Amino acid sequence: MRNLPLGWATDIVVLQHMGSVVDDRGDHLVVRTPQNPEFHWGNCVFVTAPEAVDEAGRWVATFRAAMPAADWIAIGLPRMPADIEAWASLGLEAELDDVLVASTLPRQPPRPPGYVVRPLTGEDWQQLVTRQLAENDRSGQYEPRSQERFVRARTQAQRELSERGIAVFAGAFFEGRLVAELGIVRCGATARFQDVATDPGHRRRGIASHLLGVAAAWAADRGCDRWVIITEASNTAGRVYRRAGFEPDVPSVEIYRPPMR
Repeated sequence: MRNLPLGWATDIVVLQHMGSVVDDRGDHLVVRTPQNPEFHWGNCVFVTAPEAVDEAGRWVATFRAAMPAADWIAIGLPRMPADIEAWASLGLEAELDDVLVASTLPRQPPRPPGYVVRPLTGEDWQQLVTRQLAENDRSGQYEPRSQERFVRARTQAQRELSERGIAVFAGAFFEGRLVAELGIVRCGATARFQDVATDPGHRRRGIASHLLGVAAAWAADRGCDRWVIITEASNTAGRVYRRAGFEPDVPSVEIYRPPMR
């Protein structure tokens, strides 16, 4: 896709791998994921014209016209708006995401003792669904039934990518229970990390760093020579990624309003 920063360019490739449809409308893209209609960032609008990012009213209207059934708003921007208040007045929040890139194989620290690390297979995928639904139960972030539909559809898409050899989703298991996972998807010669998560009781043990190296090596063995990971600018995980060899690229911006509860 033209004129896209690296973060969204790799997002688009990942989405297309999973069956999403991208409609290029010149100064913006409309992304739809028919098989997962409750995937907020798979059913969204991305503004490709940096000079148009302050046209808040126009882009909200564009989103609503493109996604009339959506009870959320999800709009990607290539830079932070100068007029944040224009978006806030419409009930929307802007979040800055750090896009981090490595052009050499990220470092892989040793596997922490007591953990088994392997690609997800078979019943592991159900453990992944259970973990993600339990996290939503703890946080109360999303309505449980719609979140379950989203998680099951997305997990199935990720499983199919893995079975096709386009991606790998690796997990760390402690006493047979999945406690951490991440994925990586091949986007040509660039590999894009996905869904880095660790159970709260197993953090700060080096599990995520080890999984990061395992997945990066998997992609390197399949011809990738650049690795991309995205994290919220406020997330302390960014320090972990920088220690692994990642450096900042052009950040991206998410404009979002969750479903009304």
